[in-house]
Amino acid sequence: MNKHVNNVVPEATDLSRRSFLVGTAATGLVLGYSGVPGISDALAAPSNFEPSVWYAISPDGLVTVTCGKADMGQHIASTMAQIVCEELGAKWSDMRVSLASNDPKFNDPVLGAQITGGSWSTMMNFDAMSRAGAAGRMALTEAAAAAMGVPASELVVRDSMIVHPKSKKQMSFADVVKSGKATKTFTPDELKAIKLKTPDQYTMIGVSVPQLDIPSKTNGTAKYGIDVMLPGMVYGAVVTPPVRFGATVTSVDDSGAKKVPGFIKAVTLDDKTGTTSGWVVAVAGTYANAKKAAQALKIAYDNGPNAKLSSQSLLDEAKRLQMLEDSGQFFVKDGDPNATLGSAAKVVEAEYTTSINIHAPLEPMNATAEFKGDILHIYSGNQFATRSGAIAAGAAGIDPKFVVMHQMWLGGGFGRRLDADMMIPAVQAAKAVGKPVKVIYSRENDMTMDFSRPLTYQKVKAGVDGDGKLIAISHDVVSAWPTARWGIPDFLTPSVDKKGPLDSFTVNGADFFYTVPNHYVRAIKNELAHNATPSGQLRSVAPGWTFWAVESMIDEIAAATGKDPAQFRISLLDGAGKNDGGAQRLRNTLLAAMGLSGYGTKQLPKGEGMGVACVSSQERATASWTACVAHVAVAPSGEVTVKKLTVATDVGTQVHPDNIRAQVEGAALWGLSLAMYEKATLKDGGIEQTNFDSYTPLRMSQTPEVAVAVIANGEKATGVGEPAVTVVAPAIGNAIFNASGARVRALPITAEAVKASMKA
Repeated sequence: MNKHVNNVVPEATDLSRRSFLVGTAATGLVLGYSGVPGISDALAAPSNFEPSVWYAISPDGLVTVTCGKADMGQHIASTMAQIVCEELGAKWSDMRVSLASNDPKFNDPVLGAQITGGSWSTMMNFDAMSRAGAAGRMALTEAAAAAMGVPASELVVRDSMIVHPKSKKQMSFADVVKSGKATKTFTPDELKAIKLKTPDQYTMIGVSVPQLDIPSKTNGTAKYGIDVMLPGMVYGAVVTPPVRFGATVTSVDDSGAKKVPGFIKAVTLDDKTGTTSGWVVAVAGTYANAKKAAQALKIAYDNGPNAKLSSQSLLDEAKRLQMLEDSGQFFVKDGDPNATLGSAAKVVEAEYTTSINIHAPLEPMNATAEFKGDILHIYSGNQFATRSGAIAAGAAGIDPKFVVMHQMWLGGGFGRRLDADMMIPAVQAAKAVGKPVKVIYSRENDMTMDFSRPLTYQKVKAGVDGDGKLIAISHDVVSAWPTARWGIPDFLTPSVDKKGPLDSFTVNGADFFYTVPNHYVRAIKNELAHNATPSGQLRSVAPGWTFWAVESMIDEIAAATGKDPAQFRISLLDGAGKNDGGAQRLRNTLLAAMGLSGYGTKQLPKGEGMGVACVSSQERATASWTACVAHVAVAPSGEVTVKKLTVATDVGTQVHPDNIRAQVEGAALWGLSLAMYEKATLKDGGIEQTNFDSYTPLRMSQTPEVAVAVIANGEKATGVGEPAVTVVAPAIGNAIFNASGARVRALPITAEAVKASMKA
């Protein structure tokens, strides 16, 4: 990879002027990044041609695309490069990738904050990155036309070459850049007016090109946060309290730690951001000695208000809140379900729960902090640079404009690295000892202090008329509110009943694409859980639990009315009213999954069954249409074996087919893991599971066959990283019912619950 000089603006930038300025030269600014090993930077030397802040072309013709999204193995950096490459007309072997810093210039008015989640990245960046590529091609073409003395309209751009077929004249991108003649600029309106390629003209989009990050990740040159090494750096190991949140440190005895070679100091965190509570970090010359020193500390705590809470007490509180008529706010309020349910021919009612779930990415949380004068440098992999910079600044007690964040490759994130807690001990320890400090969580720290997927409780009532037609659904969702915890008003949604903002990221998915004339969705914040288990976003967010309830209930209604559950869904996906368009696409994925799996056409052995589910994850406005057919076998003991998962997904425009399949397969297996194996529990205010012996994700020996059908129809690109997570659990639950008659309503699904339902 190329290495360039990184710079950051020390003052607030007028982002309204941020547009793709083709032909502008990069300039060195006041606060210099020292450069991140293994990661090139977007700001190039003055001789480079920088068509936009998102990529630069060097005099040797190499094109370095800067990715403003976190790359945690989903290859989003390569995807951004592929989109630019398509319209730019570059040769793929000339493409390179870099990771964006928190320089204000990357807070683009079109692309928004630097946040990676919600399966938004390709969907929300495709058009802007395409236009950036096209603008660069047009500027290069205009410069080449002037140099050759030919009309620009007669030039052809392909494989980093600009060719005039009539005269046989040609120039490479390198030739044009070296000439310094590419000076054309584009206003935002001119960018919007650029006519982009149509899908039939693509030569790069839809091709499974080699991923640009794989060579460095396989030869060891790619640098993750845990790999950072700085001159004079020391290490910090955190000591966390016995409760997840709310503790305070009352005393620290470091006499034992002082006997550890290289011990420097024990720093009690004073976290004004409220991200952590009751933490101490032991600092030493090596990580091994920092861990020894941490273990030698004798710390006394006031465990605070959450010290006696458990998973059961959080669930009890959720049920209490759901029974209050005035609790929560309405996310959906169509018609009058209460009145309709009162006159319905049949009412189906059920409760659905999900447990606390932990992220546990392979690379544990880590951050390295260094103060250079007034400037704080943070080295870490994170998914929300915009917020994380502010958290680091809050921990240091400085203005965020004096924080320089060096984005690293992420060894897994899945929503965990949307939070910046790992930066706080690094920052405060570095400030206390006057040296760069790298903090690395142990696996135990990582699990017990995770910003987990919250425990949820849902109550659903549905009514059908005399013909078995679904006429009403009332759906209450009770949980902690992860997004509200961030304190960012723009991420909250006004309630339809005008009672104030709600966290839509706890109820998305409940506003489904089925046609139901009377439909309520109420979002209820479980304040007890919100405070005791500060929750975050885990891969799939709310649809991971809302569709568990919705798709299970749809099956229960079908069973109660004697209808085939797949055909019942198809009848509800008629595209009426606000469901126009989306319902048809969802219907198509269901039909594709049914066809690929052989649903309804196979005679299955006794104890085996197939179940269906279809979802519009993540949000209605950014939906990805996904369906699953699960094939399971259920033993008399209640043990469930998942034999096969068949997933169909409508991605609109597929950029990289192989990567899409990999993402869908991985998401489906994560969904299986959440459905069958993963559970964390709260006891006495603390998470009980501390490692993979007690928190048990899916093992390779438990992995079933996964078949994937990708529907690419040329529509706007959708996300693929998360939707398949959300569809698997209800498909499995519904398959269990078809195999054994057992109806399960709690995740994870256990043999005990299946057997108990079979007996009932």
